[in-house]
Amino acid sequence: MKITDIRAVKLQMPNTTRSSSPAAASVTSPQHAAGHPASTPKTPPRRTGWAEDAEVANPMSRYPHVKRHRSMWLPKDWGAVWCKVTLEDGTWGVGSTAHGRPVAAVIDDHLAPQLIGQDVMAGEKLADMMFRLTKPYGTVGLASYAISAVDLALWDARGKALQKPVYELLGGPQKEALPCYATGNDVDWYRELGFKAFKLACPYGPADGLDGLKKNEDFIARAREQIGADSELMLDCWMAFDVEYTVRLAERLRPYGLKWMEECLLSEDLDAHLALRQRLPWQGLATGEHWYTHMPFQWACAHRAVDILQPDLTWVGGLSTCVKIAASADAAGITVLPHGGGGTAFGQHFTMAMGCSPLAEYFIGSPPGVPLEELPGLPGVAIAKDGVVIPSDAPGFGLQVDEGWLEPFFA
Repeated sequence: MKITDIRAVKLQMPNTTRSSSPAAASVTSPQHAAGHPASTPKTPPRRTGWAEDAEVANPMSRYPHVKRHRSMWLPKDWGAVWCKVTLEDGTWGVGSTAHGRPVAAVIDDHLAPQLIGQDVMAGEKLADMMFRLTKPYGTVGLASYAISAVDLALWDARGKALQKPVYELLGGPQKEALPCYATGNDVDWYRELGFKAFKLACPYGPADGLDGLKKNEDFIARAREQIGADSELMLDCWMAFDVEYTVRLAERLRPYGLKWMEECLLSEDLDAHLALRQRLPWQGLATGEHWYTHMPFQWACAHRAVDILQPDLTWVGGLSTCVKIAASADAAGITVLPHGGGGTAFGQHFTMAMGCSPLAEYFIGSPPGVPLEELPGLPGVAIAKDGVVIPSDAPGFGLQVDEGWLEPFFA
């Protein structure tokens, strides 16, 4: 089945709320919510959600004018990018990513002309072509985002052409449902929603000195008290630390039993990851959200540098790249938990099919008191119920996207 068209598109959907059925649910991941019209939930929140004004440690925390939150320094108008792939019989599929105009340009100007006319079923060939095509300007970073959107759209079209859900194309379901952990700091609300594992966003880093260390410990202590001893607790550090600070914080937090500390270091500093592994042999370590292509993940598996790998399917190079990562990780006895995977159709299908992925991350987009079903979002993505997700079994990724919602990115 030949590919007749590939193009970057914008998705403009009408106001909608999510249903608890997997066939008509929505995505919670913020990178996919970008550009979607918001409808007002019926249920008023009990209080403002944590993310409205919380300080979050980040790589720019050393600079006071943008220290408080990453939204102060991220690009303002680099929204979601979708890719539409059309086949010769009219079948079409979609994939998505982030970072707006530069990513859309890579899709339209370079990847699309090279892939049009190829056989959509030659998945490994197409993935390898994109990996090699982008070498002159760097496959990692923005090019990796573009590759991800195209690759996911190819998988969606492939599944629709074969009338099978993507997880069946990957070998079939490894599990009946996906247990999820909740990401966010309103842990009392997440417990009400039925989650039993929780990941917090760390508020302070090295720039905050000893006072920040103490505040971080107090923050974790309160969360542990709220969730009790029988729930898992994790900490997302979002590239804000160095090795020394991570070790000092981990030692202070040891009594609270963190399952893992996540993305403590700048992603490019591989030597620091090895040093941290040596300094903290007792602490679970996770990373990979900001690694691109399969290469750094293969390195991490070979060196047993971390315990948990966290590729983002919409950033790392798509599903094809994540399949390679899973093969390396499974052979090394390392777990793969995709970034945001429980809240996107892409992550749900991958996790459903992979034995090395026992758990899925679920971003909680609702403030306390607002049911997940009332959030606006994309139809076709299963919502967590009692901390568990059951992916759609519709063809492709099961996304219920109307073709009329798609328009060329560059009009």
